[in-house]
Amino acid sequence: MLMKVLVVTGRKAYWIVKKAVGDDADVLLLDVDVASFVTPDLLRPISSLDYDLILVPGLSSGDFLRLEKDTGIKIRLGPKHACDLDVVLSHADIIEFSHSVPACQLLSAKKHEEAMKKVNELEFEAEYSFKLSNLKIGGKSRMKVMGEIVDATRMQRDEILTVARDFIAQGADIIDIGAAMDATSLEVINAVEAVSSLDIPISIDTANPEIILEAIEDIDMVLSLNGDSIKAVGRSIADRGISAVIIPDSDLGSLQNNIRLAQEIGIDKIIADPVLRPIGEGLIDSLVSYHRFRQASDLPLFFGVGNVTELIDADSIGINAILAGIAMELGASILFTPQYSAKTRGSIYELKTAAQMMILSKERCTPPKDLGLDLLVIKEKRHRTSEIKINKSIKAKAHKSQQDPKGSFSIDIKDGKIVATQGDTSIIGTSSKAVFDTISDLGLVSLIDHAAYLGRELMKAELSLRFRRSYAQDDKF
Repeated sequence: MLMKVLVVTGRKAYWIVKKAVGDDADVLLLDVDVASFVTPDLLRPISSLDYDLILVPGLSSGDFLRLEKDTGIKIRLGPKHACDLDVVLSHADIIEFSHSVPACQLLSAKKHEEAMKKVNELEFEAEYSFKLSNLKIGGKSRMKVMGEIVDATRMQRDEILTVARDFIAQGADIIDIGAAMDATSLEVINAVEAVSSLDIPISIDTANPEIILEAIEDIDMVLSLNGDSIKAVGRSIADRGISAVIIPDSDLGSLQNNIRLAQEIGIDKIIADPVLRPIGEGLIDSLVSYHRFRQASDLPLFFGVGNVTELIDADSIGINAILAGIAMELGASILFTPQYSAKTRGSIYELKTAAQMMILSKERCTPPKDLGLDLLVIKEKRHRTSEIKINKSIKAKAHKSQQDPKGSFSIDIKDGKIVATQGDTSIIGTSSKAVFDTISDLGLVSLIDHAAYLGRELMKAELSLRFRRSYAQDDKF
């Protein structure tokens, strides 16, 4: 039986709410302009109404529990924005809405939880070609994300550990040790041992056979093996039972020849890499090679996403998403990224999320949308309609700020936190509100324009952290 639902709102949002609700619920207009100012007292007259559920605006701060007990009608928070009412109402029969969490947030969290549960179920049940430790590779398993620590052999042990832990926190399934050509045995061993302590599959990427042999006891995979390096170290790789990513010497035919050579030597955990080319340097031709290889072989495929993202001046989020979709259609098994440049920071997280989206998309036989997972960071899925009507307008004018007698602040970000410093006192936090509230509580600001300035700069610093950007005080974001 369908629930009988009442949505309450104020004057300014009434027509927006009516349009969003349609025929799915009744709408009650209360004697208040702004919907979020709805209070239990304003709702008191509803005690005689016959409804299964009353949704109050998601931004309401009142405590409706007592009124719910008095009336026997569920009174719960609706969405924060009226445009989300249609989606919320479509789930009213299957979700228990909250007294404290807006329905849009609750629904989003529920959909995300269900999506991740399904991703994990699919991965648990998936057939695979082979395993790296306990990690499934190939078959119908989820595409795995490999993060390369570029020039790891030039780094100190603690620096390697810091980068590797960050990669793992972002969702890396495999850590790749990028080895410089002139790396010493000690540097190779140091880098491999540092990552080995983190209990995650390790690969090494080098064209130097001697470096491969130095690391071979403690790694799970070797990247970029061509015909010459297969002859040089292939037997050792086969004896150790580790995986090899095979690349062509020239064309697709040479890739197939190198794979046969590796198989004849005894390497049985093979991943083919036709090599993804950058835009303008053969991207389409390389994708054709991937397609042709996939038609001829069911071996796992290596997809070097970083070859594209690092060589285009565009935000990596959408590029990683579309490349992961292409990789899924090609049946790729590993998505590789170094996230080396500033513009590609966060690529591991983006590719991990994209890989999860793609396994759901493939299982549902639908495009990767409305999955409960997304990579919408800057743009929004649903546009919010403004409730403001302008009656009298005044043109805004900026003026020069005065020096605050309490003193100025220097603002920066460090180690993932906002740092606001006045004199020898630094206030450190992860949110602009927390930092400003502390400044206010300590009485360190006395002028309203200084407070407004601090609010603007602290929010810019918070956004810089969120988007993994650098921050410079007084610069445009």
